[in-house]
Amino acid sequence: MNRSNDLKDWGIAILRIAVGGVFVAHGAQKLFAFGIPGVAGLMGQLGIPFPTLSALAVTAAELLGGLALLAGFFTRLASLPIAFSMVVAAATVHLKNGFFLPEGAEYVLTLLLASVALLLTGSGALSVDRWLSGRRSPGVTTAIPGHRLEAALKE
Repeated sequence: MNRSNDLKDWGIAILRIAVGGVFVAHGAQKLFAFGIPGVAGLMGQLGIPFPTLSALAVTAAELLGGLALLAGFFTRLASLPIAFSMVVAAATVHLKNGFFLPEGAEYVLTLLLASVALLLTGSGALSVDRWLSGRRSPGVTTAIPGHRLEAALKE
């Protein structure tokens, strides 16, 4: 590995850990502080369909997806529902309040774009995904068995 690749891998790892940590915290807050009924109540007030199911889905996406990002495990797969939840949060709550915090969309949009970046880059070398792919066979760039994505999503 050359220095440029080393720096890229460290950059991806730092991004994964930062974004994953934020989502673990938010998912844990939804689960343990607000509770699924509380999150479902808010979603119902916002007009989100199937509020209890949506509350379960967003809590799982944030908590489990955040844990997956921290480890670099199924990073691309974990990034997708996280990004989707940020699109919904932006569209239903934050965009109508402008760009700037505390109620605006800047934080949600930053998390959305960071999630999309991880969806595009994958988990990098410092990850469980890379460790698993190295143990299975050369040329496999994802921890999803049977998938070879090197042509479309080269890491």
